[in-house]
Amino acid sequence: MTLGCRLNLAESEAIRASLAGQPETVVVNSCAVTAEAVRQSRRAVRRLRRAHPDARLLVTGCAATIEPESFAAMAEVDEVVPNEDKVRWSIDARPARTRHTRAFVPVQTGCDHACTFCIIPQGRGASVSTPVGEVLRTIERHLESGTREIVLTGVDVTGWGADLTGSPRLGALVAAILAAFPALDRLRLSSLDGVEIDDELFALITQEPRVMPHVHLSLQSGDDMVLKRMKRRHTRAQAVALAQRLHTARADIAIGADLIAGFPTETAEMHANNVAIVRDCGVVHGHVFPYSPRPGTPAARMPQVPPPLVRERAAEVRAAVAEERARWLETLLGQPRAVLAERDGTGHSPEFAPYRLPEGTEAGEIVSLTPTRIIEGMLA
Repeated sequence: MTLGCRLNLAESEAIRASLAGQPETVVVNSCAVTAEAVRQSRRAVRRLRRAHPDARLLVTGCAATIEPESFAAMAEVDEVVPNEDKVRWSIDARPARTRHTRAFVPVQTGCDHACTFCIIPQGRGASVSTPVGEVLRTIERHLESGTREIVLTGVDVTGWGADLTGSPRLGALVAAILAAFPALDRLRLSSLDGVEIDDELFALITQEPRVMPHVHLSLQSGDDMVLKRMKRRHTRAQAVALAQRLHTARADIAIGADLIAGFPTETAEMHANNVAIVRDCGVVHGHVFPYSPRPGTPAARMPQVPPPLVRERAAEVRAAVAEERARWLETLLGQPRAVLAERDGTGHSPEFAPYRLPEGTEAGEIVSLTPTRIIEGMLA
């Protein structure tokens, strides 16, 4: 059971492969990004124990790493495995020999930054990059098993390389992957910190057809004072300028963003700036989080916005994203796109727009579709 980020998803697949053939084991790969994520992790433990009373139940992930004693004290839990041990445990696992549509490949873990709202560095530690050779070997195994799309993931993906000899940048890794695997159909990047996008990476995102035109930015807020109190390293103007540069350099690019609503000290004017940046950056894929305090972080000690107001503001930011997304989907009508088929009858274009697939489309196929309508938020 995986909660949280794509890095957890990737590690869970490796753990699953490493446990093949062993006695029944349940693993909860927990998340600690918000207080609600920790509560969901605990609920998952209780639910899975009821469903699998005789299995060995292990808890790993960030929540279990940050709060090991509290998870170990749960009667349902047999063992707590911290993230450090989880990585060693799964490092040599091989992907299953089945045809997957996409594979999440961890290239980095940990974070060297100190955002005031974030507890994750306590769960993941300092930034550690996966060497190029190891990344290439992992991708090769996925491609051999039929994967059509590779997604590079990590805690701070754009921080990749800082701890390696010569301090290479993420653009160098992307270039190495594309050179090593000319038959790779699609390469996608998970959440990027805009201030760390190097020139080579920008060029590849905007000029290389095999790099998907889908950039998910770790914006967090659209207000300068809130960004300062978060200890983010960019300004509002820099975020908007980057989005505009991306749109100008590649017309079909789709922007996604992480945004936090109701950060401590946030005023109505600051919130309005947060809502406005959705339109200013053209955000069509939004991950909107209502702020919740994490004990042990500086933001938890700041003056808090009342929870009902936090939820109201989060709903307003989500509504702004939904409006921008609806306009964007309309622009894709009548436009042919190469869509990667999923297993549930849906698929995604390079811009990560969702499509309903014709009946009988096999998972893992890349098919050309020209949508004529939008049904429940999906192109068809």
